[in-house]
Amino acid sequence: MRTHRTATALLAACALVLAAGCSSSGGKEAKDSTGADGGKGRAADTPRMKVAMVTHSGEGDTFWDIVQKGAKVAAAKDNVEFLYAANKEGKEQAQLVQSYIDQKVDGIVVTLAKPEAVRDVVKKAVAAGIPVVTINSGGEFSRALGALTHIGQDESVAGEAVGEELNARGKKKAVCVIHEQGNVSHEARCAGVKKSFKGTVENLNVEGTNMPASTSTIQAKLQATGDVDAVVTLGAPFAAASVQAKKGAKASAEVNTFDLNADVVKQLKAGEIGFAVDQQPYLQGYLAVDELWLNKVNRNVVGGGKPVLTGPALVRQKDADALADLTADGTR
Repeated sequence: MRTHRTATALLAACALVLAAGCSSSGGKEAKDSTGADGGKGRAADTPRMKVAMVTHSGEGDTFWDIVQKGAKVAAAKDNVEFLYAANKEGKEQAQLVQSYIDQKVDGIVVTLAKPEAVRDVVKKAVAAGIPVVTINSGGEFSRALGALTHIGQDESVAGEAVGEELNARGKKKAVCVIHEQGNVSHEARCAGVKKSFKGTVENLNVEGTNMPASTSTIQAKLQATGDVDAVVTLGAPFAAASVQAKKGAKASAEVNTFDLNADVVKQLKAGEIGFAVDQQPYLQGYLAVDELWLNKVNRNVVGGGKPVLTGPALVRQKDADALADLTADGTR
């Protein structure tokens, strides 16, 4: 697994180098901006493309803002018109994908959080000759649906990394907070924690689109179960909710989370969060758009069709200062 992660990380790096160097190696003049916000660099002189991204994002989830930021930077570099739509419900997500098939876009980026709901429409896109890249969730289903590649972290491996870190911290009883029921990635994360953690893990479902209700549910759990010494949330906004719930319950459980944002980094620095799992969402958006462009102009397939891993990486208090400016800019 370590060898596989290293190989895919190298492939991802090669993709970035290739994208920046097409002017000298492939006859496609492109100048990449050096700024994280896209800067004012000259776009590729390749034919204009239209790429659509459809995700399962719920309202207020800052994770997807970071994904979009990476995608937009790649789109500006690659002379791509970038379109974005999201719906947390699988049926509606499938309808959004269909709308982009009808528009005859040049490529589609899609998440597979609820693969049964979007499976048929993804196959339909591929059958229509529209290349598809899957990102973030459901990577194990990507290849069977005909996608070029999947870009994201292995959720089971990420969960196991969390379990191992909890072991190292001497934790005994954890609650894994699931904010979107039916999301296969969330289930895989909590299952991974259970697999490697030597203590006990209990899943706690919360209403992810209602933050006050989520906070109350977590607080009630901590009040009712006094021996919980670790809370694991699956998204950065729910880490903040858990910190608030912990204070309300006067509990001592350590809060840990998947994903980063500016608030999580501040809470890491303050010692309110123990550690975070970074899957580099900016890179997921950037590489997805860049892969569709590279495939169009140079027939490249990043990762050779195998998943390209962008995580997991554990971020602890000592790492917070180095990431503060980046999270404030919305790139980490």
